[in-house]
Formats: sequence, structure tokens, C-alpha cells
Amino acid sequence: MTIGVPKEVKDHETRVGLVPSGATALREAGHDVLVQSTAGEGSVLTDREYEEAGATILPTAAEVWKRADLVVKVKEPQSQEYDYLRPGLILFTYLHLAPLPDLTNRMVEAKVSGVAYETIRDPDGSLPLLTPMSEVAGRMSVQVGAQYLEAPSGGRGVLLGGVPGVAPANCVIVGGGVVGTNAAKIALGMGAHVVIIDRNLNRLRQLDDIFGPRVITLASNSWTISETLRTADLVVGAVLIPGAYAPKVVRRAMIANMKRGAVVVDVAIDQGGCFETSHATTHTEPIYFVDGVLHYCVSNMPAAVPHTSTFALTNATFPYLMALANKGLEHACEEHPGLREGVNTYSGYVTYAGVAESQGREYREFAGVV
Repeated sequence: MTIGVPKEVKDHETRVGLVPSGATALREAGHDVLVQSTAGEGSVLTDREYEEAGATILPTAAEVWKRADLVVKVKEPQSQEYDYLRPGLILFTYLHLAPLPDLTNRMVEAKVSGVAYETIRDPDGSLPLLTPMSEVAGRMSVQVGAQYLEAPSGGRGVLLGGVPGVAPANCVIVGGGVVGTNAAKIALGMGAHVVIIDRNLNRLRQLDDIFGPRVITLASNSWTISETLRTADLVVGAVLIPGAYAPKVVRRAMIANMKRGAVVVDVAIDQGGCFETSHATTHTEPIYFVDGVLHYCVSNMPAAVPHTSTFALTNATFPYLMALANKGLEHACEEHPGLREGVNTYSGYVTYAGVAESQGREYREFAGVV
């Protein structure tokens, strides 16, 4: 199989879908690897390293997309890449289709086999390819929030950890999954007062065992969220329904009752965001204000630390990429049931229920090998 690695074109997206060691492994397995020139530059990976690994460097994205049987990326195709979509192509990347009906249309019309990192599941129900970027984004959310709480950045002028004689900032984390847990680790490390809100009582018990009395755990409901946000300095949105549109658990009225200059970081923005006031932003223009509350809703947060993020991501994605290359999509899904969950579009249909439901589309189960 021929695997293509185009350069990412999303705003400030400097990660890359394959590292040189992965190119070597694919070549040793008998596959061809095509890498667009400077695709790895943002992650401090040079064309020479890819060439030494056995990859062929091509000058343009169009050539990579045209010649590849399987394209591996980091982020969903952008509008300037839509014309590269074609029947028979396997696209392996983060897709986050639920809030992107236009992209879904193009994927379906082009009959692309779209395999989404974010919906692949392990036998225990976990999301192995979402986890590493959730870890990065969760940890970054507090670093970013601390920066934007500073007055020159537009915030309240609050030091997250306080100082002797002055109380620390109140950090509220809505959602106690991977993002929320990693956000809590950093917030605690920086000395903040931390509250985690989640609807799953068993998860709250686990978090209580992990963090003990250093973190306050609260069962989620509208009243609890509203009352906790009134005193919050930093709020991290970390709510996820895999593959589906994120529920708007934080309402506009709750934002209006927050302190002026408080900061909200919506890590769920890839799936539409969990704040009613959220809309996606970029690293170029990362923030905006609603009712005096600073919103940071960058949809590719881990791209700010591309070297760390690229290696964390490809460590997780590569075994699945190798399976797709060695077996082809249908047989790989037959041997790896968790990979089947990643197939979001196939043969002109939406094959992931969460996406179909979010967009009111027909859902057709992925048949696999017939």
C-alpha cells in the first residue's frame, strides 16, 4: 500500500501524522511512504530524516493525496483539501464530524473511507487515540487559563496559585474524564483550589481516591454548575460524548453570572463545545469575550506543543496504521473490532451513529468483509 503524509494546513497546526521511525517500519513491511516536503518541520522533523527512513519526499500536497491509497493526517480536511477527496481513498485522522456537516457531505459524496482517531475503542471501552491528545489538552488548558487570567492577557489579574496571605484561584473542571483528570493534576500542581464536576458518581469516587481531599468532587446538575461557576476564576470544559455533538452543559445565563475577567477554556470545542457561548477559535485569534468572560476555544490546542504532541499521538496511532496498511480497511476491522468503531464514513454513507444522529442523517452500519 502507498501511505501519504501531507503537511497540515489548519491554522497553526504543526503536528504531523507520521514520524520517521514509523516510515521505516512501514517500508520494512513492504509499503511505500510519501511525505510532503516540510510536513514534519513544525514538529522539528526534517525532510532528510524522512528520506533516511525510506520515505519519498514530494513537493506538493496534491501529489501526495493523488498517489496515496491511505492518507494519514492529524486534523480533519480543510476546505482547500476537499478536492483531494476521492472514491477508494482511506483517510486516517481526527475527523470530529459531528459539528461539521459540510465536511461530512464531502466525505460521503466522495465515497471516502474515513477512519476517525477519536472513535476507535479498546475492549475496555476507552478511546486509545483520543487519550494522548486529551492528556495534552487537559494539561495545557490550565497553563493557558493561568496565562489568560493575567491582566495583560485580558483576565482578572489573578495568580492561579495565590501567595501566602492571598487565596488561590478557584478552578472548576466540568467533566472528570481524561481531560479533566489531567487538568486537575496541573491545577493542583500550580496551587489552585480545584473542583471537579461530573455526572458519573463512580467516576467521582475514583477521582476522590486519586486526589483525596485536595479536590472537591461534585455531582453534576444545572444548579451545582451554576452556583460553582459564580465564584470560579478558571473553568475548564471537559465534557465528551464520543463522536457526537458535545452537550451544552454550561448555559449563557451561567456565564453571565460569572466574575468579570474570569476565563473559560472549552476543550470540547472539537465536538462543538460544552459552553453555550462557545465557538471555535484559532491559535492566531484564540480568545473572545462574552458578558465580560474571556473564552479560549482553540480547536487544536495540542498544536501549540507539536513536538510533544506528535510523538504522543503517533505512539498511539501507529499500530492501527500498520494494521490498515497490512490488511486493508475491511480485513483490519475484522481482526481489530475497536478499529471498526473508527469508521465514520464508508462507500457513500455515514457509518457512525453519533455523527448520523447529530446531523439528522441516515446511518448505515459498516459491513466490513462481505
